[in-house]
Amino acid sequence: MSSKRDGKASGSPMDSAERLLQLLKTRGPQPAAALGEMLGTSGENARQQLNKLARLGLVTQRPLPGGVGRPVIEWRLSEAGHARFPDGHADLASRLILSVRDTLGDEALAKLVEARQGETLALYRDALGDATALESRVERLAEIRTREGYMAEWQREEDGSLLLIENHCPICRAAHTCPDLCRSELTVFRAVLGKDVSVERTEHVLGGARRCVYRIESV
Repeated sequence: MSSKRDGKASGSPMDSAERLLQLLKTRGPQPAAALGEMLGTSGENARQQLNKLARLGLVTQRPLPGGVGRPVIEWRLSEAGHARFPDGHADLASRLILSVRDTLGDEALAKLVEARQGETLALYRDALGDATALESRVERLAEIRTREGYMAEWQREEDGSLLLIENHCPICRAAHTCPDLCRSELTVFRAVLGKDVSVERTEHVLGGARRCVYRIESV
């Protein structure tokens, strides 16, 4: 089960184009036929929109290896396409982090991260409220993270574990400057979901993945 659902095309070409960008962001590289199906239209219509986005520099394409006959073309977001999604005042945040480190030292920066961690933990605990079932708590956490700009969703795996998937990182540039921000978020997830819950990051944007994924299960 997921907190996000693919919708149908809703009207104007710009609507379809924006929806294509969102699908490529949340679902990763896809052929035009698959994107057309997600939009509720044809692969050819999707391809026309993708060609327009390519001319704007927002998407790129590449042939998939293997197979016979005409190669399947896979579409993906370009760097400019990724930049269409907000990055939480990235330049300002990075400069502030560097200023704190340069003027006050690493210890002061660590205290700043710790203070942010405490505030976030209190906020999340309040938002999860009376939700006791692990699935309900993960669902609420995904809703919180989506409101914060992470384009989050969750799903149950066949082995019973849950995945919290974040398709966008609005603090990515700040996290590159201060990786402790990512470690702090993992600490918050573990604390807010409970001592009897295991939370492991299996995909990480800072490690080169296109998204962050957390595997969550009772222990």
